[in-house]
Amino acid sequence: MSDTIREAVRENYASVARSGLSSDRAGVRAVAEAFGYTPEQLASVPADANMGVSCGNPTAFASIRPGEVVVDLGCGGGLDVFLAAQKVGPTGKAVGIDMTPEMLELARRNAAKTEAKNVEFHEATIDRLPLPDAAVDCVISNCVINLAPDKPAVFREIARVLKPGGRLAISDIALKKPLPPEIGEDLTAYIGCIAGAIPIEEYRSELIAAGFAHVEVVDSGSDLNAYAKAEGTSGCCTPSDHSGLAVVQSSCCSPQPGASALHDRLADLLRRYDVNEYAASVQVYAVKPGS
Repeated sequence: MSDTIREAVRENYASVARSGLSSDRAGVRAVAEAFGYTPEQLASVPADANMGVSCGNPTAFASIRPGEVVVDLGCGGGLDVFLAAQKVGPTGKAVGIDMTPEMLELARRNAAKTEAKNVEFHEATIDRLPLPDAAVDCVISNCVINLAPDKPAVFREIARVLKPGGRLAISDIALKKPLPPEIGEDLTAYIGCIAGAIPIEEYRSELIAAGFAHVEVVDSGSDLNAYAKAEGTSGCCTPSDHSGLAVVQSSCCSPQPGASALHDRLADLLRRYDVNEYAASVQVYAVKPGS
């Protein structure tokens, strides 16, 4: 099943990468601002680095410092990589990891626009990072770990690549209470960032099991229906749908062949449930103990 999930996620994020969504659309820009990005931050990076698929702004609470190595898991078009690169400066490095070739192609095009010399991108899954042990100061991620079939493996891999004393700062979706079986067992809901989410307490316990200390998983209080601000979604993702799903909100706008059945099915599921009742946008912070 994990391979099926991974390929479904890859296919749908490829669709998002080809969608043309960007900060040039007022609705997409509004989604990013609703989850913590400032207008100045969005203006400082290429417009299509932001596709309205965030559920927070990890660079805002990661305490990134000049000279650090920062890795973004599931970097998409590079939004958080470019913001991290600004913070680490010329003596640091920002690294993006993504398993979707179309996203990486977009991120590299955006890097060429910025002429940033301190960024790089790699194709890989986030549970098998192409990085050496103890090489990274900070790992960030934005609404991606919920999509990973094996989350404990992701947390162990983050612990492996972090230096002693290194930290993670993650924006993600986590559950406040169990999902109705109709959503929890549906693959399309998994792709949309909900069915794959784990409970807040499980998030905390899995990080501790992976060896992290000072673990905090905090409900940001953000309204997941903010995604409804994105333009072009009125046909399948209206505010009344309660559709707090970043992938679906973005892909809804994309005239990709074969995509409508997926989105129609997911919209139909979520029309009957208020996502905010079950799930939350969370800020996750943890430290790898020093030697």
